[in-house]
Amino acid sequence: MRYSILADLFDRIESTSKRLEMTALLVQLFKNTPPEAVDKVVYLTQGKLAPDYMGIELGLGEKLTMRAVALASGKSLREIEELFKKLGDLGLVAERALATTKSTSILDFFGAEVAKRELSVDRVYNTLIRIAKAAGEGAQDTKVSLLTSLLKDATPKEAKYIVRMITGRLRLGIADMTILDALAVAYGGLKSYRDVIERAYNVHPDLGYIAKILATEGLEGLKKIRICVGIPVLPMLAERLSDPLEILNKLGGECLAEYKYDGERMQIHKDGDGVIIFSRRLENITSHYPDVCELTLKCVKAKKAIIEGEGVAVDPDTGEMLPFQELMHRRRKYGIEEAMEKYPVVVFLFDCLLVNDEDLTQKSLIERREYLKKIVEETERFRLSEGKIVRDPKSLELFFEQAISEGCEGIMCKAIGFNAIYQMGARGWLWIKYKRDYKYEMTDTVDLVVVGAFYGKGKRAGTYGALLMAAYNPETDTFQTVCKVGSGFTDEDLAKLPELLKPYQIPHKHPRVESKMEADVWFVPSVVLEIVGAEITLSPLHTCALGQVKEDVGLAIRFPRFTGRYRFDKSAEQATTVRELIEMYNSQRKRSSL
Repeated sequence: MRYSILADLFDRIESTSKRLEMTALLVQLFKNTPPEAVDKVVYLTQGKLAPDYMGIELGLGEKLTMRAVALASGKSLREIEELFKKLGDLGLVAERALATTKSTSILDFFGAEVAKRELSVDRVYNTLIRIAKAAGEGAQDTKVSLLTSLLKDATPKEAKYIVRMITGRLRLGIADMTILDALAVAYGGLKSYRDVIERAYNVHPDLGYIAKILATEGLEGLKKIRICVGIPVLPMLAERLSDPLEILNKLGGECLAEYKYDGERMQIHKDGDGVIIFSRRLENITSHYPDVCELTLKCVKAKKAIIEGEGVAVDPDTGEMLPFQELMHRRRKYGIEEAMEKYPVVVFLFDCLLVNDEDLTQKSLIERREYLKKIVEETERFRLSEGKIVRDPKSLELFFEQAISEGCEGIMCKAIGFNAIYQMGARGWLWIKYKRDYKYEMTDTVDLVVVGAFYGKGKRAGTYGALLMAAYNPETDTFQTVCKVGSGFTDEDLAKLPELLKPYQIPHKHPRVESKMEADVWFVPSVVLEIVGAEITLSPLHTCALGQVKEDVGLAIRFPRFTGRYRFDKSAEQATTVRELIEMYNSQRKRSSL
């Protein structure tokens, strides 16, 4: 399959602002892709070489990429650097440089010019894999040489997307759910097949693998996919409410209330002497937590298991729990031993998804918790989360206050009936968050996605004065604006925001963004920030829950402020949802009427 087909598609997707058109383009692509190449096509469309949990990185920075562009185009490195300063996008630099290539013809033995070889998807993908795997002495030169060989045979347009892929800035913003929709139509003919495809994806979140099975074995092949150690499953998510009685009514009159710890969610896989830890975003974070691996081997008695918990940093002198931001010091490549001493971790376990090849996700929460008790030998640093079954609002409120007094964010309230299965990748009413701040209008925080920015004036000239923030709507797979935030940013924040957001900048509003406001700069929905505000109000300016609470108006956050917390542990699709904001607004109205 010719790589130019992909490059043309990327060009069309980049220029569209309509999500339906983006999906239609993907459907056409998958229909025309040979089954043996569909996995590679999917990965390249996502801007990656494998699912995130495999941790495959290309390892080529801007300077090395510029070297390759210079070598391929016959221009000097200085010319390429000047062009980059002017354009700010290495992909555009490669396109421009190769469009005006100086003669670097390759001659054969007889002195005849060797024609360029047309790039195939296989060659591009396999070369990128070789670049990623190059290691040891001379690895950088090998990477540059491999990239140069690709660019020499690439058209200017192909070069643009190869370089963007290399630098991690493909910037198409195609969500996993959009690809699932396109696969369902391309291979099933009907979007109704989406449920089977999504279920397989929840268990095995590797879109390339899912596409390959679908293309070669059909829906029946997908139905055979099972949960297994080493492959993370999409985590179950929670709704939020602010009233104990309402929570219990939603959960059938009783629930398991658990402490909600301010840490990093960990999906821990054990297979014999091997342990892998995945984050909420399914990144492999094993290397950051060697102490948690050691604790798992020591305390988990089953040969194979998949368990979930919250890793919380504690003060080594007092044993008191530290806030989430302190734990993020563990997210480093070097100095792990020092970080382990300074920020030791306690793991509070709350779920069990598999024991010795037995899938527990369809069992009730109480049954899963019993399995957890059986296989875990608890210690001070590796133990089950604090929890109790409650059946009345007063008991729930008391347990809530107890959790707060012990340094927690609040509590998680979980259904305990026979239907309380583990809903992978879903946000439903089986789990409900109850945090302290819900009791006071909107002093609770929300996690919102940066979708646009407005240029600063005066002291903020040269950076962004405010950011356009959006909530996620999983029903439409879109991001709907809810506020424009300019408060709470330190001078350091303001200085680094343009650089932080630069990889996601695009020339037009993203097709998955719904906005009535015209930002000065638009971004692919990727970066999540924690925001707090005075209250949630009705607004004709924003699209969040437009027409759902009141005709022709949406919801907005009044006096929004950045808390200083960058939620790099969350993907855009794990941000606060439109439904959550509607619930918060309704709860706020109930309180104000009391």
